[in-house]
Amino acid sequence: MTSQAQSLTFRSDDNCQSSFRGKLLTIDSKLEIQDVEGLKFLCRDFVSHKKLEKSNSASDIFDHLLAEELLSEEDPFFLAELLYIIKQNSLLRYLNQSKEQVESLLPTRRRVSLFRNLLYELSESIGSENLKDMIFLQRDSMPKTQLTPLSFLAYLEKQALIDEDNLGLLEDLCRKVVPNLIRKIERYKREKASEVATPPVDTETESLHQKEEELFSPSDINQFHGALSEANVYRMDRKHRGHCVIVNNHTFAKMPDRPGTDKDAECLSRVFQWLGFSVHVYKNVTKGHLDEVLQEFKCHPDHVDGDCFVFCVLTHGKFGAVYSSDGTLVPIREIMSHFTAQKCPGLAHKPKLFFIQACQGKGIQTPVSIEADAVNPEHVSPSLKDSIPDAADFLLGLATVPGYVSFRHVEKGSWYIQSLCNRLKSLVPRHEDILSILTAVNNDVSQQADKQGTMKQMPQPAYTLRKKLVFPVPQKELLL
Repeated sequence: MTSQAQSLTFRSDDNCQSSFRGKLLTIDSKLEIQDVEGLKFLCRDFVSHKKLEKSNSASDIFDHLLAEELLSEEDPFFLAELLYIIKQNSLLRYLNQSKEQVESLLPTRRRVSLFRNLLYELSESIGSENLKDMIFLQRDSMPKTQLTPLSFLAYLEKQALIDEDNLGLLEDLCRKVVPNLIRKIERYKREKASEVATPPVDTETESLHQKEEELFSPSDINQFHGALSEANVYRMDRKHRGHCVIVNNHTFAKMPDRPGTDKDAECLSRVFQWLGFSVHVYKNVTKGHLDEVLQEFKCHPDHVDGDCFVFCVLTHGKFGAVYSSDGTLVPIREIMSHFTAQKCPGLAHKPKLFFIQACQGKGIQTPVSIEADAVNPEHVSPSLKDSIPDAADFLLGLATVPGYVSFRHVEKGSWYIQSLCNRLKSLVPRHEDILSILTAVNNDVSQQADKQGTMKQMPQPAYTLRKKLVFPVPQKELLL
């Protein structure tokens, strides 16, 4: 979009720039404050929260929808859907739509999720006394500000207390305060299960339906739907793929250097750039610098419009922790905890991947061409899950199982990272999900051995992913 489109305003001296914008201005004038709040809530999955918080009118929201190409004169259906949800059906005529037309198109053109629809519908049925009771039950985790039913539900979502697959708290509150709302939640669950079987299609797919009499038979359409619904997958169609951070420690104050690590960092950088990520490489990172990097990316504004986040650490380590270049032992859990939904709302419900090339246990003397990434190892074997925050949508890929070393060739790089890069390159174009790719990495690394064939390694992933993660296939070929 051009800067002119992004800064669109609804001013009379522009003559509304077109009859369509004039109609939007008319719609704006007929909406009340509570309608604007409803629109802001329903657009949370499409417009950044910061932009929505600054929106004081419906026209501000229309501004963002136009800039994001979610609304146009040629295709105003998204706005029609929003007006339908907030029960402003009389305004649909300004978009040349009717209530019946919107209802007929929703099965194939719906954009607002069933989950967001549910929360909005529940908010309309929660009275002021009901709200007081719910806030009382949640007082320890509630802000001191005045809340409406809608802002109360939005806050629960923001704090990751509820999401589309986790309604336990919401069900408990409704059961204690407004029992009749349980029926709405049960209906949502049934509709969601049905949606997984036959999901709504996007605009491009919908255009196929318009010509299906000419191009496809009903059985063809059913097969097409089946292909779309093979798995419940994370969204990978936002404005950008996301950020990939690579911490590459080669030289240490009081520990051996890690020759070969630059080869790993180079391969990771090229692969994740190929996958569409913005890659940031930091070399020989002290504990203080690591804290700064973590703080920067915890608060990065781009997360709102991104699909995913990747954090790679190449360093020495021992179980559950990695070393900074100045010799500070940093727990892996501490690194990952910066990116929970509570601390990093922009990454809520999005996959967060952490890949660690470092030993996780006892050292082994190796031939000259192979080194172990272990320092002062210990014989420990607690659960790997202890390194992962108690939150959804995380994946931790470790180069080795707990208690053992990982190996790095001083020229070719580490067994684990090199296999990870090669498997991403070969299996992403085959539409394999990340767990299938890591299974292939496990197989690769398990078959590696030192020259004498006596030293082995087995990587181990741990995860709290709720859906399949499938990276879109890049258009360009990657040469490693």
